[in-house]
Amino acid sequence: MIDFDAIWRFQDEVRTVVNACLGDCIWNLNYNPARQCIELELERHLDDEEQELLSSQLTLPADYDGESDNGSMFVIYPW
Repeated sequence: MIDFDAIWRFQDEVRTVVNACLGDCIWNLNYNPARQCIELELERHLDDEEQELLSSQLTLPADYDGESDNGSMFVIYPW
């Protein structure tokens, strides 16, 4: 069973960190049950330094997941 309360808290944490590091630039933030991760897509493309900064500031393990038409994408593992 998915703990949606925990997911919402994790998403709030992610939103807070992104806003603090990069400003308001989240395109999409959702939980993917098939991958069991939170997917983050930004409205801008980050360079390597910005990707590392964001990943290091998150309290949950995160990986860079590539680029979309909108911006950089990350996967965040809450479990």
